Amino acid sequence: MDASEALAAFAALGQPTRLDAFRLLIGAGEGGLPAGEIAARLDVRHNTLSSNLAILQQAGLLRSRREGRSIRYAADLDGLRRLLGFLLQDCCGGRPELCAPLIEEIACACQAPSGDLRASGTPASGPARPATSAP
Repeated sequence: MDASEALAAFAALGQPTRLDAFRLLIGAGEGGLPAGEIAARLDVRHNTLSSNLAILQQAGLLRSRREGRSIRYAADLDGLRRLLGFLLQDCCGGRPELCAPLIEEIACACQAPSGDLRASGTPASGPARPATSAP
């Protein structure tokens, strides 16, 4: 992750509804939640939520998949790991390998979905992005 990608992620998380949605989806695990359920839990209008989820997805923090007429969203744990890696790349006296266990622990032991949910920037009807390894 480079500085511009990190700035996009922080900008996406810098709005209360988006931050709440991201935290909710991290808690939901790899299965995520349907958009309607996210809207209900956060007490947000569907069209407002849709715009906010799109911003999080463009920032590489969410994945999505279409389920009939609904879209299911989940936190992109690979995106979270990349953001944490960016923040900690110069820690430990410039030896990021010393911080790798910390990054993995913070990002949790949850596995990112392998092909079920679409990566940021990929339409829900398009092909799934292959899983990538953490930094």
